[in-house]
Amino acid sequence: MTFYPGDLATVDFPGVTGVKRRPVVVLSSEIYHSLRPDVIVGLITTQTKVLGVTDYALQDWASAGLRAASVFRCFIVTLPPSANLVVFGHLSERDWQGVKACVKISLTTLDDATP
Repeated sequence: MTFYPGDLATVDFPGVTGVKRRPVVVLSSEIYHSLRPDVIVGLITTQTKVLGVTDYALQDWASAGLRAASVFRCFIVTLPPSANLVVFGHLSERDWQGVKACVKISLTTLDDATP
């Protein structure tokens, strides 16, 4: 199956308290997918309290195919091809930009942030 950045899928997600079937957003690029069999995803949660700058409250969650108001949380994992991702939607452009901003903040060091 082909995955695109911003796709929403369900997967058995390895979390802090065990494995749970939940929605995720595909973060890895088409170039990444052309070179590797795995997929990089980030967590989507219905716990809508934003905990900080690495969380993003999705604005267009309903039109993306989510059942309830949701938040992207920068909890990132790489999943093998056997992970059984099932795509069900795609983020709007504004939500995708918000998710990318959170990922960028999460991976930027203080040295990178200073001119």
